[in-house]
Amino acid sequence: MAFNLGERIEKLSAAIQPVSPDDVMAEAGRKILLAEFVKMLAQEADSRTGEDIESVHDMRVAIRKMRSLFRLLSPYYKRSISPFKTELRHLAWTLGAVRDLDVLIEDIRAYQLKLKAAKQADIQQAIDVLDQQRQKAREELVELLDSRLYRRLIKDFSKFLLTEGEGAKSLPKDEVTPVQVRHILPIIIYHRLAAVRSYDAVLAEADSATLHALRIEFKQLRYTLSLFGEVLGPQTSEYIDSIKALQDCLGHLNDAVVARAYLNEFLNDNPVKALTDYINSIEAKESDLKVQLNELWQLFNTRKIQQKLSSAVLALR
Repeated sequence: MAFNLGERIEKLSAAIQPVSPDDVMAEAGRKILLAEFVKMLAQEADSRTGEDIESVHDMRVAIRKMRSLFRLLSPYYKRSISPFKTELRHLAWTLGAVRDLDVLIEDIRAYQLKLKAAKQADIQQAIDVLDQQRQKAREELVELLDSRLYRRLIKDFSKFLLTEGEGAKSLPKDEVTPVQVRHILPIIIYHRLAAVRSYDAVLAEADSATLHALRIEFKQLRYTLSLFGEVLGPQTSEYIDSIKALQDCLGHLNDAVVARAYLNEFLNDNPVKALTDYINSIEAKESDLKVQLNELWQLFNTRKIQQKLSSAVLALR
């Protein structure tokens, strides 16, 4: 390595500052990005080894939050930051390949433990194949983390995060324009909420692609609230809890889609009865999850829940 990762994390951590309602959006974004970048780097070592599968998940979440913030605040940054967004997207995709297999293998192993010995041996065939795919995906991840491109990203992104005004668009001097967090954040939050609630018209007949899109919209809303949580009211955490319940439900539905894609491919060459039974159990759970999703959706859209968001936003004065 061209530098000591531990020392870089320590240097970046020391520069972390809280967001203020009076911050201009570009600088508030820089503060938030710095905190998430430190979280990302802190998970790198364990993501390499795979000893704790949650490290890949946590590293990926930190990147997702940074990418989400870049999308939200794109009007406030110059195009010169585009390489950061590109490299973060590539890293997230590579981590995602490992994470999908981590989740799938863990779920199948939990199912395997409920079976009799003979069926456990049958389903182990699939686990072994998936584990080989995961090993290959992790090797690709490690190769990326060892690359000059990744190391340059860390160096250049660190400089961007530690340099006030770097990459930010110039503020207008001869006109009055809303630029502070307290001016802009409410608009962003309610724009994200509108994107979520627009699915009300299609949710009843939604296919897996639509549900996945809704899951992404919920992530954007939740990330916006959590990333700016310092300047919002205490009701924010309660409102996020209602989002988490829906995200978890949508996440399980998405896991089922991913699982079927992997396992049906395996079954084409390896007709294993125990694995077919597992896929059938996934499909049965999907029906229950869709019922649960509808109940959670109705609750989320109640006045009681939405008032929590209103109260949280009112803290921005």
